[in-house]
Amino acid sequence: MVRKAQVRRMRPGGAVWSRVTTLLVLSLSSLGATCAVMTQAQPAAAAGLLPGTAAPSVRTPGPGTPANVRISEGQVGEVGPGGTLTYPSVTSCLTVTVRLQDGGMVGAHASLFQVPGEYRSDRILAAVKQRVGARGVGAVEVRGAVGAWHPSYFAKAIESYAEGERVPVPTEPDPDGLARAVADGLGVPRDKVTVEDLPDGDQTVS
Repeated sequence: MVRKAQVRRMRPGGAVWSRVTTLLVLSLSSLGATCAVMTQAQPAAAAGLLPGTAAPSVRTPGPGTPANVRISEGQVGEVGPGGTLTYPSVTSCLTVTVRLQDGGMVGAHASLFQVPGEYRSDRILAAVKQRVGARGVGAVEVRGAVGAWHPSYFAKAIESYAEGERVPVPTEPDPDGLARAVADGLGVPRDKVTVEDLPDGDQTVS
């Protein structure tokens, strides 16, 4: 299923700015990405939230529940040793799975455009890093629509650009750049991060 990416920015007087939408849709089409997340993104606050929305979701299994956590776009979650993370509908997104040395996992489902109430792309790695805390990291696995992502999206989200600013658009896949951006964002060595192009629907990591 193909969903059109939309970024809406309101100018004084109510006009809609759509240049970013056009550039990204053309870029994603040329790279063969199957779709982009559909969301109406408003100017983001300093915390990376849309105005009037609650804090982003963090998924953790409660006592007595199966060790399986579903992490939707813009969310962060965690399972203990032997658990499973499920990332639904990974088409234009990237997933970041941190394998802890104790056998548990912390995962994030990074979305090109912010889902209302959830983390935007330039806030999600900080949320993962905070969740991992001082625990040892064995490896970090990045999977998804590699060709749709510019590494800078982890430092400055698409919707944080002001009207008239040039938004970076990927011209070709840059797995090494993404690996470096994720390593920097999480504060882990680059050689612990692997990147795999896997934009084909649900992902299950165990």
